[in-house]
Amino acid sequence: MRLPFAHTHADAVRGRSLLFGALLLAALCAFAALGASAPAETLHEEIDRKQAELDQVRSSQGDVAAEIDRQNARIDAMIGEVSALRQRHAAVRADLDAKQAELDGATAELAAQQDRLAEIRGRLSRALDVLRERMVAIYKSGDPDMIEVVLGSADLGEVEARAEYLERIHSYDESVVARVEDLRDQARRIVARLTALRDRLEATRDAIAAEERKLAAARESLEARWAELRSAKAERQRTLDSLASREQALADNLAALSSQGGGGGPSSSQPAPLTPGEIAKLLPDGTAAAPASAPPAVKTAIAAANEIEDFPYLWGGGHGSFEASGYDCSGAISYALHGGGLLDSPLDSTGFTTWGEPGAGRWITVYGNAGHAYAVIAGLRWDTSGTGGSGPGWTTEMRSSTGFIARHPSGY
Repeated sequence: MRLPFAHTHADAVRGRSLLFGALLLAALCAFAALGASAPAETLHEEIDRKQAELDQVRSSQGDVAAEIDRQNARIDAMIGEVSALRQRHAAVRADLDAKQAELDGATAELAAQQDRLAEIRGRLSRALDVLRERMVAIYKSGDPDMIEVVLGSADLGEVEARAEYLERIHSYDESVVARVEDLRDQARRIVARLTALRDRLEATRDAIAAEERKLAAARESLEARWAELRSAKAERQRTLDSLASREQALADNLAALSSQGGGGGPSSSQPAPLTPGEIAKLLPDGTAAAPASAPPAVKTAIAAANEIEDFPYLWGGGHGSFEASGYDCSGAISYALHGGGLLDSPLDSTGFTTWGEPGAGRWITVYGNAGHAYAVIAGLRWDTSGTGGSGPGWTTEMRSSTGFIARHPSGY
């Protein structure tokens, strides 16, 4: 039999346990609620802070891009100037070579005329010796006339014989005199020719000296401008590196924000491939025929490229000015894009790495790096290498884009 007080004590203990459990559960719930709200508020503040940083990065990106545009314009102008200086240097070098060849020819002609003069003088000297001997003989024996011949002859036959002999002597004397006069005239003409040749040689030497001074000045200008161009390219590369690092930081931040916000992060989409009827055709003459379905800008870009398809390769050609006697890789691309109304001023291969929109385009893609650039327009490659010629041309063969940055005009 249980005592009354024992039953009352057990109930009291059980009640206190239930009360303690309820209080503990309430405390845990309150702590959990507090813990959940605190990180939520911290994440919200972090997102705001990162958003502000992203806005600042985007703003500075615009400044960097504008600076790159200025650097591209400056470098393009310098490439055009360096190309012109190179052509000027080559022209002066060619003029100098021509003058040197002229000098060599004049020198050889002078030597030949001097030999000829020595020969004529020798013959003239011998002729003068003969003439001198005849004059001495005539002086000593006298110059018989026809009256003496007739009076001194025994008969008519002797008269004829002596007259013929006398005529031969006179003819010989006249021939000696004529020979001396002719050799003398030849010698005078050769002397005059030699004098003219010496004057020509002197003028040619002066011209060569002037060309050499021009060549030295052109080389000095070229080297100075080339050094400036290298410096400008290095400065732009530093800016590009800065831009790349900022773009990477921007991408990381966007990915992080998208992940925390439950999104899947930024996505990259590839353009739909061209259908067979949308691909340009390579014609037998080396030009390209634009597809009928291509946008007008693509058609005019192809037409512009066809205009320079047979031009030679020229370093710096198409920079500083779209018009040139030859084109390099980026100059040829610039000409085509300008023809399509897609580019206002030429760009070099590095400049194309930040041009337009990132990634490949459906109709036009330009692939660039620090050393080369090529384009794919309506499915054909527009390039200065691997196209079967020494200048810009079309080809159906694609090349690896490894090491190149793909960019495209917006909407194409």
